[in-house]
Amino acid sequence: MQSRYFTLIDYPDGTPARELFDLRTRELPELGDGEIRVRNTWLSVDPYMRGRMSGVKTYVDPFIAGEPLEGAAVGEVIESRNTRLPAGTRVSHMAGWRDVAQLPGDAVHPLPELDVPDSAFLGVLGMPGMTAWTGLNRIAAMGEGDNVLVSAAAGAVGSLAVQLARARGGKGRVVGIAGAPEKLEWLASLGVEPVSYRGKDAGELAADLHKACPEGFDVVYENVGGACLEAALDNLRIGARIAICGLIDSYNATAPAPGPSNLAKLLFNRARMEGFIVTDHWDHYPHFLTTVGPLVAGGEITYRETVEEGLEATPDAFLKLFDGSNTGKMLVKL
Repeated sequence: MQSRYFTLIDYPDGTPARELFDLRTRELPELGDGEIRVRNTWLSVDPYMRGRMSGVKTYVDPFIAGEPLEGAAVGEVIESRNTRLPAGTRVSHMAGWRDVAQLPGDAVHPLPELDVPDSAFLGVLGMPGMTAWTGLNRIAAMGEGDNVLVSAAAGAVGSLAVQLARARGGKGRVVGIAGAPEKLEWLASLGVEPVSYRGKDAGELAADLHKACPEGFDVVYENVGGACLEAALDNLRIGARIAICGLIDSYNATAPAPGPSNLAKLLFNRARMEGFIVTDHWDHYPHFLTTVGPLVAGGEITYRETVEEGLEATPDAFLKLFDGSNTGKMLVKL
């Protein structure tokens, strides 16, 4: 059997060029004991993958030029030499960017028994959803009545973060930063106060955040950086907590981005800012599923997906993450 997969032919400088992604084919070896073959049905592309394209180790090893790219995927076992995973088992794994994956059995996880589409386990009930839940609850210790600010609030992570903040109770305000009018409208329909960042510098954005929540924020969920973070720092309450899961504003920068000019706000407001990597908290994933899974299955938490069709569209889907094209989770359907 053959597998088609994408690889990088070179490491990019700045925003990756489409021609750096090469679609190749390789013959798969015979299955070994304990191994399985999975025909992927959904692939995930995520902003963190840009860091793996640098050739430099960060909190995760870099991609190797010429080797298959990796990412979250779900699919169905089509051939097995693993008694735990017979043919027909629906699984998740990290061998994305390809149509057929051959893996040891301990590298895959059967999908949980929840009445949701398989694609949900790459988004609202997968790594992005777990990231939203972890940042709010384990890092920022969100409490009832807290005022919460979320940047990139219509994305895969942010859209769950604002809904979890809305669901936690109390009279605290929830404000979400987004760009496109349709994204702002979606946030408003969720009961979130939408604020646009488009065409604004940090000072203008800070003024709009103050209008949306004059009392300031107890919790800031930050995954953009740049002007969004600087504006948030100007709107903190005493004892505020800032959880940082990403800084997409600088992922394609060719020079180091300057830090916020107003870090003194952390001191003045006795605030705390902490970065986190969701995989460090993955032992809490079962608790996340039992807490959030039923809310998604019951329609109490909604989600959106932006879907590109076909393996060939995977690089294009990835690149669209950096121009704001996606609402909710960006996925590739095979």
